[in-house]
Amino acid sequence: MNVRWSKMLECGMLERDRRALRRRSSILIKQLVVDELLIQSLQADDILTESMAESIMAEQTSQKRSWRLLLFLPKRGPRAFSSFCSALRETEQQHLYELLTQSPEKDGKDTPVEIIQPEEEPEGNTGRLVMPTTEKKREVSRVLVIPQPGLLQRCVDYSLPLPTQEEIAAKRARTHDSMEFSLDADSPINSPVLPCTPDFYLSHCHQSYKMNSSPRGLALVISNVTFDPCAAPDLDPRKGGEVDDEVLRKVFTELDYLVTVHRDLTAQGMRSCIENFCRRPDHRTVDSCVVCLLSHGVDGAIYGTDGQLLQLDWVFKSFDNAHCPLLQNKPKIFFIQACRGEEMDCGVEQIDGPARTCSPCCEQLDAGREGQGDAHSRQRGDMGRPRIKLPQRSDMICGFASLKGQRICTAAMRNTKRGSWFIQELNTTLRLQARDTHLADIMVQVNGRIKEREGYAPGTAHHRCKEMSEFTSSLCKDLYLFPKYQPQY
Repeated sequence: MNVRWSKMLECGMLERDRRALRRRSSILIKQLVVDELLIQSLQADDILTESMAESIMAEQTSQKRSWRLLLFLPKRGPRAFSSFCSALRETEQQHLYELLTQSPEKDGKDTPVEIIQPEEEPEGNTGRLVMPTTEKKREVSRVLVIPQPGLLQRCVDYSLPLPTQEEIAAKRARTHDSMEFSLDADSPINSPVLPCTPDFYLSHCHQSYKMNSSPRGLALVISNVTFDPCAAPDLDPRKGGEVDDEVLRKVFTELDYLVTVHRDLTAQGMRSCIENFCRRPDHRTVDSCVVCLLSHGVDGAIYGTDGQLLQLDWVFKSFDNAHCPLLQNKPKIFFIQACRGEEMDCGVEQIDGPARTCSPCCEQLDAGREGQGDAHSRQRGDMGRPRIKLPQRSDMICGFASLKGQRICTAAMRNTKRGSWFIQELNTTLRLQARDTHLADIMVQVNGRIKEREGYAPGTAHHRCKEMSEFTSSLCKDLYLFPKYQPQY
């Protein structure tokens, strides 16, 4: 038995709990996901100190973080085991909780298992478990990948504009029998959204968008999962798409939005739904709105279930200052989970360059136009003072799951249990960071998380696939959601 492990058994944890950790140590090393949520849960129960948490998260690989945590736990007193089990359930790792809590007689595994030292990962395999050679061969043979028939052929021969083809990112290799059971533990996090503090609100509310109505706004989610096999035979079902819309419903409900979800709409159905949403009188009394569109897509458009396209420019126009006056000067938030076409990624234009209206001649020209356009306003009794005009489109921010012009052969990744990478990371970042981070910085963090992810589908053309999200913004102030804070009047 490992010497360090033997020393840990001398104090702290109850004997039966130490045996349970010993018995499952090798499985925990391989499968445990040690993330911020799990660590925060253990810190909240006073199981881990701040320095312990920092030393765990400082490890460069998932396997090493798991190993480091298992070194600490047996020394942290009799409550450490039950707290760890609770943290496993809170972070949706139910399969590991059940492995730890079932009796040894039930599975016949009463033999102590030596805790293993994590291996060094070769360069380029960041975030993936590296196993001994024999184990690695056995695990690779059990990888389950849902194929996309004819995917590469579609790059050349495709009757419709090319949509997103999304693959499963297999986080851990498993047998067919255990795949569904184990992946259930990979469902998206549902740790509560962290609340904004009164001090933070008071120190930031004056320079940011007003965001204290209750509800904060209305939210619309349109999620196309199943497509008409006759009208759109080339559009595969988006397995896992239903996970995305449920994730969005939950997180925006917690952020105090009134959320409406529509699934499987034709292009005309999406258009009608958006038109009705824009006309809702409730927009007058709230401070923002959210629109999430999830489907297959091409550059500048997304597919309805009938294979027809809805242009995104029409969507944005529906919410501009002319067509949706109740939302003037209020932030409009969009999230688009879809591919954006077949072009090569040529970079992203700068959207926050210097204003073009800073020269006197430009200001003079703008003032002249405002005066001509306000004649009708003065006739309505505005005392001869011209109204301030707004640009046609402003106060919008839109997050895209993929870059403009991304090739079809570069897959956007989606897991049948956890949903798409983009929505996963958006959900996680909103829950952890919305309390004190404005939305543009949240989107930067989402980009960073997506950048680090890598597909795992050995033997396929999509092994080690990458994805890159982006966002555009015409916001004019900081946009804080101030979760769970209501000012006292």
